[in-house]
Amino acid sequence: MKQGIQKSVVSSTAKEPEPDPGLFPIVGIGASAGGLEALEQFFGNVSENSGMAYVVVQHLDPTHKGMLPELLQRVSKMKVLQVKDRTLVRPNCVYVIPPNKTMSISK
Repeated sequence: MKQGIQKSVVSSTAKEPEPDPGLFPIVGIGASAGGLEALEQFFGNVSENSGMAYVVVQHLDPTHKGMLPELLQRVSKMKVLQVKDRTLVRPNCVYVIPPNKTMSISK
């Protein structure tokens, strides 16, 4: 007797489970010092309601003030923030590493 794979069919009227608002993808983007144009092009085309958070780590001169958040805010409809200690990550936002810092995301 052959064993078959059982398939279940879901009615088209069945409701999809609601996504957990506390769970969302976090997209990490790395760029060299010359990557501003690529970042501007990317964020100029990303939907402001993608449901994802974006974390940007760019190689920068540690002695210069970071202008990346202001530059990306010009092209993005999402809120662009330079990360501070204990920044809460939320969807539909862009987070930029500060100059001369390391960064990690926990929990």
